[in-house]
Amino acid sequence: MGIMKNTVKTLFTVLICLLFGVTAFAQKFNTHPVKKGETLESISKAYGVSPDDILKYNKQIKKDGDLSPNTILVIPSGAMTADDKNTVDALIKGIMTDSVVKKEPIGFREHKVRKKETLYGIAKRYNVSEEEIKKYNKQLYASQLRKKMIIRIPKYPEVDEETSAIDPGDYEKYIVAPKETRWSIAHKYGITIDSMLVLNPGLSKTSNYLAEGYELLMPRIAGSTVEDQQTQLYISYTVPAKMNFYRLEKEFDVKADEIVRLNPEISERGGLKEGMVIRLPETKLDPGEINTDNYIFYVVRPKQNEFRLTRKFGMSWSDLMQLNPDLKDGLKAGMVLKLPKDQVGDFEVRNSLVLDKINLLDSINTQVRPKIMFLLPFRIDKLNMSDKESVTWAMQNRNSLKYSLGLYSGALVALDSIKSLGISVDVETFDNQFTLARTKTILQQENLSEYNAIVGPLDAISLNEVSNQAASYQLPVIAPVPVKSELSLSNVFFSYTEEKLLREHMIKYVKANHTNENLVIIADEKNRAVEEELLGHFPGSKVILVKEEEKNIGINRDKLASQLSEDVENWVFVESDNFKLIASVVSILNSFNNALLDIENGKNKVKLRMLTTDKNNAFENDVISSTHLSNLNFTYPSVYREVTSNAFVKRYRKRFGDAPDKFAVRGFDLTYDLLLKLAYKNDLIDISKFIGATEYNGNKFDYEKDATSGYFNKASYIMAYEDMAIKQIE
Repeated sequence: MGIMKNTVKTLFTVLICLLFGVTAFAQKFNTHPVKKGETLESISKAYGVSPDDILKYNKQIKKDGDLSPNTILVIPSGAMTADDKNTVDALIKGIMTDSVVKKEPIGFREHKVRKKETLYGIAKRYNVSEEEIKKYNKQLYASQLRKKMIIRIPKYPEVDEETSAIDPGDYEKYIVAPKETRWSIAHKYGITIDSMLVLNPGLSKTSNYLAEGYELLMPRIAGSTVEDQQTQLYISYTVPAKMNFYRLEKEFDVKADEIVRLNPEISERGGLKEGMVIRLPETKLDPGEINTDNYIFYVVRPKQNEFRLTRKFGMSWSDLMQLNPDLKDGLKAGMVLKLPKDQVGDFEVRNSLVLDKINLLDSINTQVRPKIMFLLPFRIDKLNMSDKESVTWAMQNRNSLKYSLGLYSGALVALDSIKSLGISVDVETFDNQFTLARTKTILQQENLSEYNAIVGPLDAISLNEVSNQAASYQLPVIAPVPVKSELSLSNVFFSYTEEKLLREHMIKYVKANHTNENLVIIADEKNRAVEEELLGHFPGSKVILVKEEEKNIGINRDKLASQLSEDVENWVFVESDNFKLIASVVSILNSFNNALLDIENGKNKVKLRMLTTDKNNAFENDVISSTHLSNLNFTYPSVYREVTSNAFVKRYRKRFGDAPDKFAVRGFDLTYDLLLKLAYKNDLIDISKFIGATEYNGNKFDYEKDATSGYFNKASYIMAYEDMAIKQIE
């Protein structure tokens, strides 16, 4: 009865969300009284929103109609008010009085909240803002101050006004031309879109809309005066397959750091990619002695200084200057530094480029309000909710329902968790019923331009359709389960690591840990290619023939015994998706383990360890003994690690009355990862260019863009049975 009760409770939760969607927090708005002569276009420009944004919340007006004076319009927030219009003079004044560069704390002091104290009073006492206190005390986003609460107050270094002064001559006014985008303008000035948003707070942070004629404040380009101008000619070059910095240096006689400086998208996309079109100087530059065999490269970020860089890389400033002579003229954002290839620190290296590790929890922007769609095959229309037995049967036997409920129940807990951080999220959930027709109907009824991401569907045919329609809006689509498509889906995030990568991880693990062990391979006919691959990596391995008949499959026990060693440990690869063969081999291996092969003359007991490069569903069949697998220290690659009791499990159990399965864990991790990234920057495709690996309860995500298709998760674990438990060993 407990299972039935929890099943029905989960289904009702899903039904409610399907009918009503999910909204985490209310939208904030401004009001604007229409003045004589104002138009919808002029008002939208003043507030940094699109005309459609205004029309959405003001149904009484029409797009082509005249606005009557004194009409009160509701304007969605995310921009400045009309009185704070983004003029160059006002922005320069704001920059000079309130530095563009956000302060970074040098330490913290603790404050014990007293009776009747307010956040405003505490902020004023310590000369910080309320938002700065909340940033380092996340609980304040969800709850009020309480007496005796201990909160952290950031301490900042004193700022030298002379050195921090900003010259108004460093900035200029820029008028947006037709068809220009934020990216094209930022690229023209050599800054990031984030920097553009800081300089132009009137721009919406939740929309990429940029109106023609909009006035922007941009940094004046060095050497833009006539007397300082120098002309450099460039050529366009399409990066071929397997191209790297070293070959580019040799072929074009240009420094790798100069290539990255000319093409900032290289660092944003995590390195050179096949098909990428880059700029190269037409005249050859001094190549120096840089190559990716000896060096890695790092693009200096805004607000970084000598102290941060030396601490980050564990190098002295003099060592950095020796490698990068240009530092004698000062540290500048966008500068490309070269570092020794063996340098280690709190960063990742991908394609010879250093990627910063970003703590997403410390980097959330509570002003961002993402909207996501869940498109999963619940097939509620096939369920008779009054018949508990049939519902329970469907839960246990219909994979589409089992996967969907698991994923979505975990996602609901993730939404609760993200809400407690102060992040507002709009969610729409749809049952695509595992049909292409239903999927098309849903997409036609929804305005995809309003969404920031779509999770699902689960089948390849529907995924192709969703990807194609979403691509028109540069809308990312997350595939939560393994799915293969013959089409190139450039906007799809394949969250489930491919079998090929799992196999590569396992082989890499064996290579790193193998010393003198005796390697044995048992593979059936379907896995002959895997056998050949293993022999290529481990040519001394012994192969045991699998005898396959119409109704029987197995190995010769005596033949296996003859290939085992009593002197060293035996590592046995078992490659099959036939549970009968696996069960038989496991039983035989277990009988040999810690036993004498030759009872009369044997000296040492045989030590066995079982491995596989593909732990498929056959290994989970009930006929295979978990005790035997534990005895054999069964080791395998996995996209998933076991989750014991933690905050997520407790929260899930409280909501649904049962422990989460691996699909629920995946649903939580996938959704939590997605929302944290969107809260950092409301553009998943853009943020994936510089965010490295992220890890949560049972899953790890490390997306990398494929040259011809979408984004593929490269992360995995090495797991092993040990003492009747499954443990992560790498």
